[in-house]
Amino acid sequence: MSRPSDQIRDVEIQRGYLDANPASVLYRCGGTIVLCTASVEESVPPWMAGQGKGWVTAEYNMLPGSTSPRKRRDRGGKIDGRTTEIQRLIGRSLRSIIDLKQLGERSITVDCDVLQADGGTRTASITGGFIALSDAISQILPHSEIGNGPLRDSIAAISVGLIDSEIKLDLDYALDSAADVDMNVIMTGKGRFVELQGTGEEATFDEDQLQEMLRLAKLGIQELTRLQKEAIDS
Repeated sequence: MSRPSDQIRDVEIQRGYLDANPASVLYRCGGTIVLCTASVEESVPPWMAGQGKGWVTAEYNMLPGSTSPRKRRDRGGKIDGRTTEIQRLIGRSLRSIIDLKQLGERSITVDCDVLQADGGTRTASITGGFIALSDAISQILPHSEIGNGPLRDSIAAISVGLIDSEIKLDLDYALDSAADVDMNVIMTGKGRFVELQGTGEEATFDEDQLQEMLRLAKLGIQELTRLQKEAIDS
């Protein structure tokens, strides 16, 4: 049975997935599964030392068995262009809702490892990565919460696309492969845009279609924000 065009995939969130790192989240949306962990260091990169503020960054990786055919591992410090682009996107998305001064001179690295890929791995990494980041901040600053501490807001991301003149939300691999236009939308819990990545694949889109894609994406983000809050409060 096909999913309605304005409905997100089923989402499952498991916090504290790893015993070795309480700030670990297994995030599943449909067939895409990402393990997000946040690790804290009581120092900042040398170029930030003495500025009285912290740093948040991200790393992204797809495990060899996450796709078929097998994805080769990045070795010898070599990271492919797609991986570099995605982890930079995750890092700047998470930094957009952080008050780095309130974090203090600490660094938090959010690692997003894709265990299974069925479309939307970057959007799942941002959405799940935020929960891991929130858990890490709660450990070092126990009384902080969104709006009262380093976290100024929540953040989530979702894809939307134009397929055979129909706009669909939250694209899995099959939908993404068939899309004439696809877009990744990153928004805060308060409804502010952080980044839009929209591309036509041998196709174009007009302003009305753009507005409808953004409208559907906003609905999806609102639902993801609700699920994030539910998971963090549990």
